[in-house]
Amino acid sequence: MDSRMRRRNFLGSAAALGLGAGLAPRLQGMPPTRPDDLVVTPEAVNLRPEIEPTVRWIETTPRERILEVAVEHLHKGLSYRDLLAGLFLAGIRNVKPRPVGFKFHTVLVIHSAHILGQTAAVEDRLLPLFWALDNFKNSQAQDIKEGDWTLGRVDEAKVPNPSKAKGAFTSAMEAWDVDAADVAVAGLCRSAGAAEVMEPFWRYAVRDQRDIGHKAIFAAQSWRTLQAIGWQHAEPVLRSLAFGLLDLQGDAKLEPVGPYEANLKYAKRIRDHWQVGKLDSGATRSLLDTLRTASSVEASEAVFNALNEGIAPESLWDAVVLAGGELLLRSPGILAIHSVTAINALHYIFGASGNDQTRRLALLQAAGWIPMYRDRIKATSTVKLDALEPGSLDSKGDEGLTEVFATIAKGRPEAAAKALAYLKEGGSPDAIFAMARKLIFQKGRDSHDYKYAVAAWEEFTLTADPRWQPNLAAAMMGNLPSIGQADSPLMQRARAAIASRA
Repeated sequence: MDSRMRRRNFLGSAAALGLGAGLAPRLQGMPPTRPDDLVVTPEAVNLRPEIEPTVRWIETTPRERILEVAVEHLHKGLSYRDLLAGLFLAGIRNVKPRPVGFKFHTVLVIHSAHILGQTAAVEDRLLPLFWALDNFKNSQAQDIKEGDWTLGRVDEAKVPNPSKAKGAFTSAMEAWDVDAADVAVAGLCRSAGAAEVMEPFWRYAVRDQRDIGHKAIFAAQSWRTLQAIGWQHAEPVLRSLAFGLLDLQGDAKLEPVGPYEANLKYAKRIRDHWQVGKLDSGATRSLLDTLRTASSVEASEAVFNALNEGIAPESLWDAVVLAGGELLLRSPGILAIHSVTAINALHYIFGASGNDQTRRLALLQAAGWIPMYRDRIKATSTVKLDALEPGSLDSKGDEGLTEVFATIAKGRPEAAAKALAYLKEGGSPDAIFAMARKLIFQKGRDSHDYKYAVAAWEEFTLTADPRWQPNLAAAMMGNLPSIGQADSPLMQRARAAIASRA
């Protein structure tokens, strides 16, 4: 490509992404990635040739230079989509998905970072990916310390033929057989379309609550990210996903954690046409109350009974989502965050799957998982989200919203009550999310800042009964940054890296 044309293309992209028209000239002196840096070790899986160089410079660039080198490649014509794909696939190849969490959040967070960036002001759209680049380098270093795991190549001699791939995959997953599942995934990806390939993954993603629900999160985030970067990258992603789904965390028994076996029986006995029913706020309240004290199996049974009584599944989802938000307000922290994010993943699978039994299981499992979070959290607070009253708000409009987010530092339930007051006085839920996004970009330091915000906001938009939306918006205060929180040094560096070349 002519250098002048390349520069014009970059400047157009830079302007669209808010990088500033003066960015390119300052990048001329930055050294390019060396060709010998792009050599893939023999044992590592090869990615598609068009994305391999991008993955390799992400892998080989030192952490302290990764942002500047990313800007260099953008100047040379790298597209946003290829940066997103390269970052996601670098995590897939280099970070072990066991446990599914911890350092593996470098993969789990990519779609959330992407969504926050795409909904942000134009000048902020690259910031989440810049944060994720640094996060990958941290996870990569940690993985190296823990043994330097790498996703290897497929044993081609054992890949089943197309007519047997799906059955082989199902048999391997049922037997918790890692090696058989790995080659079956390859055969499945090469012989079926995207939706058909994902169906058995959805079933096994909802099966097991190990890793506090991250298995369902991994499945949902994989599919959603592949939709953004292209299904052509699916095979290594789904091989990593199968490996993660089969994580037993050292357990000798080959069985799922949670009420899955009981729910298989409930799912078979739910009435025909169960997806059509009555929207009922009373049923929502009733199930929410049940989820506060019931065991996992009792919670699933309550959903089973409600569906057979003609209640719409949407009203039951409202209850499960409210219960997750309530747990977070009762005991802000890592476990309670996943009572929101993992339930969101199950809810997404409920909508994405085309298999009636898997959809039933997703809802039954969601209800059954809430007591598992509740019992592990052991919260002393008794706040009830459906009974939360608006607090005292000294200001209105934008100043009132600032007061809400400033109160987080004093107490999250107090901030939630003020959020209710803000909404009651005509404040906008969209303004709450916009403020949350701005503060995450400015102050966020953890993957859960990104993952939680996107999951919680999505559940807000999916609420079947609008009367619950203020409660869910208020519950978001359980894990959003406070205005008084210190700014993230990384985000300061990211902005400086851009501004220094403007």
